[in-house]
Amino acid sequence: MRPPLFWNRPRGMVSRLLAPLEWIWITSTRRRLRNGPWERLTVPVICVGNINVGGTGKTPTVIALLEILEGLGVAVHVVSRGHGGSEVGPLLVDERAHTADEVGDEPILIAAFGPCWIAKDRTAGAKAAIAAGAQIILLDDGFQNPSLHKDLSLVVVDAEIGFGNGRVMPAGPLREHLSDGLSRADIVVPIGSPAAQKRLTAQVSKPLWAGQLRALETGMDWSGTRFIAFAGIGRPGKFFGTLETLGANVVASHAFPDHAPYTDAILQRLKAEAKAKSAQLVTTEKDMARLPVEFRRDTLALPVRLVFNDPDAVKAVLKDLTAGLAK
Repeated sequence: MRPPLFWNRPRGMVSRLLAPLEWIWITSTRRRLRNGPWERLTVPVICVGNINVGGTGKTPTVIALLEILEGLGVAVHVVSRGHGGSEVGPLLVDERAHTADEVGDEPILIAAFGPCWIAKDRTAGAKAAIAAGAQIILLDDGFQNPSLHKDLSLVVVDAEIGFGNGRVMPAGPLREHLSDGLSRADIVVPIGSPAAQKRLTAQVSKPLWAGQLRALETGMDWSGTRFIAFAGIGRPGKFFGTLETLGANVVASHAFPDHAPYTDAILQRLKAEAKAKSAQLVTTEKDMARLPVEFRRDTLALPVRLVFNDPDAVKAVLKDLTAGLAK
């Protein structure tokens, strides 16, 4: 879904009218989290979640942490719900064999970097990962899921939009009351420009692992080609802006809802437009996972990675958490 404009308006009339429904959501979430069961596993669990609805940069954060933990010599497995996939799990994702329709687009992307399980039952997924040798669990999303005890909880925030109007669905973009969520968070991860990070810092009193998404150096000269860009992510505009900063000549751009399926009709229109405008199709890595194999042959993906402002501070915390676990 596309976020309503009033979600970013602090004193919007629509938000005030939706306040009764907002409090029903808040009360229900508080009750669910209070009742648990918060089961503690035999290995540490790091949860990468958010308070906002939609994309904030969780997947790049999971990949960045996965690579750091692997560098520390720890057997780390990711457990994801597999949003949008038909498989219930627990299932170890094979990025070469599974499709986004089966396991979701994000698990396919993550599985290229390390073991990733999908499971609608997070506890069952984590226990399957442990049985397969996991020494630490990276829980992709699940911050509002009370099934597992978390040893370290990260809240990822798109620093450019922050927490919107600060209100809970449907009156605002939040999954729970902001103070409730921040009280359970150990670390906040604001992703965005330095100026945006600074604005967000004033709203939170938690330790910060600030960072920015940067295009991966591939050696490609983006300035020499006409592009038609398309993306179905939380904020497609960020992707289009990144292309422009690389010097790409974006002759057309198409934004789709997060996780939106690409129908044959949509793909044929994109292909026809690219041919008519003598342009190259380009999308995100996450969108690429949802495309048919034959369509990928004519489409480029722009890879981005999360770069922490202070990677040594991040590594130090993870090293303390995983002390004695190295293989």
